[in-house]
Amino acid sequence: MLRVETNNLAKFVTEDEVKNIKPQLELAAQQLRTRTSPGNEFLGWLDWPCDFATAELERIKATATEIRTQCEVFVVVGIGGSYLGTQAALSALGPTFPQLSNSAERGGPLVLFAGHHLSSRYMADLLDYLADKEVALNVISKSGTTTEPAIAFRLLREFLVKKYGRSEAMRRIYVTTDPERGALRGFADAQGCTSFVVPPDIGGRYSVLTAVGLLPLAVAGVDIVGLLAGAAAMREHLMNDKNADGNNPAYKYAAARNILLRKGYDIEILVSYEPGLFYLAEWWKQLFGESEGKDQRGIFPAAVGNSTDLHSMGQYIQEGRRALFETVLEIAEPGRDLSIPREDDDADQLNYLAGRPLSEVNQGALEATVLAHVDGGVPNMRICLPKLDALTLGGLFYFFEYSCALSGLLNGVNPFDQPGVEAYKVNMFALLGKPGYEAAGAELRDRLNDGRM
Repeated sequence: MLRVETNNLAKFVTEDEVKNIKPQLELAAQQLRTRTSPGNEFLGWLDWPCDFATAELERIKATATEIRTQCEVFVVVGIGGSYLGTQAALSALGPTFPQLSNSAERGGPLVLFAGHHLSSRYMADLLDYLADKEVALNVISKSGTTTEPAIAFRLLREFLVKKYGRSEAMRRIYVTTDPERGALRGFADAQGCTSFVVPPDIGGRYSVLTAVGLLPLAVAGVDIVGLLAGAAAMREHLMNDKNADGNNPAYKYAAARNILLRKGYDIEILVSYEPGLFYLAEWWKQLFGESEGKDQRGIFPAAVGNSTDLHSMGQYIQEGRRALFETVLEIAEPGRDLSIPREDDDADQLNYLAGRPLSEVNQGALEATVLAHVDGGVPNMRICLPKLDALTLGGLFYFFEYSCALSGLLNGVNPFDQPGVEAYKVNMFALLGKPGYEAAGAELRDRLNDGRM
């Protein structure tokens, strides 16, 4: 089971501070349990790992089996929570170089992503790559009108119709959207596409364990039953431990980060020593940034991948402005390992490591860095994982979701809305000439032309 270690916070967080925040923490946990928190209409994720319908899970698995016979490349169209969790799980659990592996080694078709930006070069290159491949498509959006995935879906839909004809193209399009309304729901119903539901009471950044993530992950060969089981076990652990004095890792994490925030540490860096966790950090950044960053409040979420970033960001973290703290993801079992060879001339002066596992050197880098950063005034805590498999990752997803909800409530914000993400969209619609935005567009173009930004 996942553990949160806070020993390296002793210089920065006092026992009295931990004691004083406990009543607030217990109140936040009670609000979640009783569904009385702000944004309680979006608490469907709380019990989802336990309540997930067996019939729906079997339908996802059966559909994934069908898709695996259709295609060699499965394109997932979505942005934010509609793709980051899937990408995180694939990177953490799949082969390091999936594009160089065959289908059996990967566990299924190659999964690629579109609709998560507006790069014309990326989309043109993707369409070129798909030209001689067997392709199927999963488009994910509650509304179907979010600009980035909607444009990508138009382009890919046109590609599929030209390649296969309309009837066959519609058989290769799988839709995950709102159960009753929206452009994508209308499209799926009209075209007879196989469709799955984005639960109305689960926000996108909390949706990785729904069909949003489970369908593409099942297509890729990921153990989705294990993911759900790991999340259910973590839910049992967190929800049953109602007293903040208990061994509840979410309580420890949420309390520590909010105590640090109140003392001026308003930047959190999630640190990993495994490249496969890069997209987990990207998912984590959306989860916490979109949940907490409102009302001029919140901790800014950042991430580094070590030891790579010790040679780029390391100097700033060690000696820069003391406004940041680190949360280190530590994995006990690396999964695979290598022994460092001995060389007769020892020109690189590494024979002192000869015969030792590379994972031991990686762990040494972790330990040495934590010590150096703590000595340099950087608060550090660790999230300790036994290994990286479906059970552990499912538990980690749920742990972060629950911790994020607690942390946002501790900081006095609604962790389940995201009003600020609309600002850029309004400006973009106006500048691109969307009907109804003409006056706003003229004003914005005037500002751009005369330098009034």
